[in-house]
Amino acid sequence: MTAGREARLLGLGILCGFAAGAWLGAAEAPTKLVVTGVAPVVISLAMVVGVFFARWTIPALIHGTASIGADLRRTPHLVVWAILAGCLWAVANTLTVYAIRDIGLSIAFPLWNSNSLLGILWGVVFFHELRGSGRSRWFGVLGGAALMFAGATLLALASAAAAGSGGTAAHPRHGIAAALMAGALWGTMYIPYRKAYLTGMNPLSFVTFFTIGELGMMGGLALALTGGGAALWAELGRARPALFWLLVGGFIWVVGDLLQQFAAKYAGISRGIPLSNTNQLWGLAWGILVFGELQGIGAAGHLRVIGGSLLMALGAGAIAIASATAREHEWWRVAAERESRRYGIDPAWVQARLTGALAGPGRERRPIDWLFLIVSVAVFAAAALAAGAPGIPVRWVWVAGLVVAMLLLLFAAAGRLWRDTEFS
Repeated sequence: MTAGREARLLGLGILCGFAAGAWLGAAEAPTKLVVTGVAPVVISLAMVVGVFFARWTIPALIHGTASIGADLRRTPHLVVWAILAGCLWAVANTLTVYAIRDIGLSIAFPLWNSNSLLGILWGVVFFHELRGSGRSRWFGVLGGAALMFAGATLLALASAAAAGSGGTAAHPRHGIAAALMAGALWGTMYIPYRKAYLTGMNPLSFVTFFTIGELGMMGGLALALTGGGAALWAELGRARPALFWLLVGGFIWVVGDLLQQFAAKYAGISRGIPLSNTNQLWGLAWGILVFGELQGIGAAGHLRVIGGSLLMALGAGAIAIASATAREHEWWRVAAERESRRYGIDPAWVQARLTGALAGPGRERRPIDWLFLIVSVAVFAAAALAAGAPGIPVRWVWVAGLVVAMLLLLFAAAGRLWRDTEFS
């Protein structure tokens, strides 16, 4: 791979990371419905169901199930890793709902985005990221991580201010603990991500198997926390007017996660994950502009929230400009060769996938691909017919503005992905 190609793919990964932040930030907005009395576990389960349908439908439309089958035959060992990652995601996502309930969306976001720190650590320890990159780039990534940690600390202090001044926080300690634990689980989840892409699996294939662990774990959690199938069914019935919004939240999350997967592939988890964690700024925008959060915490509280968010944004920017050198790319290839030897995979095939030069088999659409689409549309349509208006005040003008910004980022990233890699 030429130096120009390496630089272009790294730029693609950085763009995907920023676009992922916008969509991942918006995906959590429907969980604000927790304040209307919907059980947190039901919110998480409904989002996972939306994720399930989106994860099978979007890859089927882009590449077709033939591509997924080809990846499965080449790298069957990665199915286990994908299922494990899905289990970790389900537990972490459930914790975020409790965090939002207890300390609010604006504050919970940056706390669970501490997963950036773990992403950098695992990238360096397991996958040779940042090796040979030079002191300035180490300083950029580690200094950016330090800024993000400082921002998270300021936001944690703001949560205490909200609780003490009649804000929305109900149990700030519980909320902070839930958000930080979610960050730890998500940070560990990125190990299977990077392992998959160093072994040649397409992100669109990985996420389909990811769904199996995700839905299975979430179903088990929902049954355990509600007291059994009958109780869970009753909870779902009571939440029926909100289910459509939660399904949409899951669908939006999948778009963001797919972009995050490509960011992890082409920029590495030590860069891609912190960049996608700019979703905390989008979470702040949704929380304040759309839902009117943080009212009544005073000027000092607002300064902590805004200052913390800006510090985290500066940290992400420092990481973004710490580009990978040719020497670091050599270490990435060493990690890929190690994975190829370990699992007996053709090194040439792995290298072709790493460079985005091999998209897989043709994109013919099979009947099962269209079946996925029909079933998904039917489920969302049925939920839409039963949907009710949100039970909390929503500023729809700001919703429209944020959605337009998200779509612009999506079109920019998807266009680059198609031109440079054909979504490989």
